[in-house]
This record gives sequence, structure tokens and C-alpha cells, in this order.
Amino acid sequence: MDNSLLVAQNKLLTVSNSFLFCSYRIISFLLDRFSPKLEHRKTEVFHFLRFTDLFNLPPLNLSLLGGPILQPKNLWRYLDFIFDRKLIFCTHIDFYANKVISTVKCMKLLSNSTHGLISQQKCFFV
Repeated sequence: MDNSLLVAQNKLLTVSNSFLFCSYRIISFLLDRFSPKLEHRKTEVFHFLRFTDLFNLPPLNLSLLGGPILQPKNLWRYLDFIFDRKLIFCTHIDFYANKVISTVKCMKLLSNSTHGLISQQKCFFV
């Protein structure tokens, strides 16, 4: 199974992790029973935080279910959006602004090279 999302909300990260663990256990049980398999290696955990004082976020331990111990990620990509923990979207804006600038520079290079080829072809055939 691919592209699934589990969401838990709580002020305490340990409680949120326990909700995620229980949800993951139920989904894992149901999918094992009806034949689709979970790909444990593709599983990720991400916490949205309003405060930045917490540096050692608690991991989500899925080893009892045959999965890995997941360390929370700093960034999360979903549907071509890049989320950061505080939902500021600076990383998302930087990524796509750089992509636009690179595209414009490539278009400028292509327009100059096409102009040069046309002028060279005119000179060559004259």
C-alpha cells in the first residue's frame, strides 16, 4: 500500500505518537487480513509544532508491529507542497522560486541559441 496519511492531534507529542501507533496497528491488521501489504520502509512521521524549543522529538516505535523506529522529519512533501514544522512555508517558497528562476534562465539561453542558429543559417545559405 502506498500514499496513505495518518493524522493525530494533541498538545503532547507522546500522546500523539500513541494515537498514531494504535491507528497504524489497526490499519496494518486490516491490510494483512485483506492481502494488500504495508511498506514499512516508506513510513514517515512528522510533527507540526508552533514552538521550536523542542529539539529531541520522541520517535514513533513501530517495531512491535514489524516496522521501524521512526525519527520525526524536519520537512514533509505532500502533493508537491513542502511543509515545515511551523507551517511557515519558507522552504516551499524558496524551492519553487529557485525553480522558476532556473526555468527563466534556461528559456533565455534557448532563445539566444535559437537566434544565433537562425542568423548563422541565413549567412550560410546566402
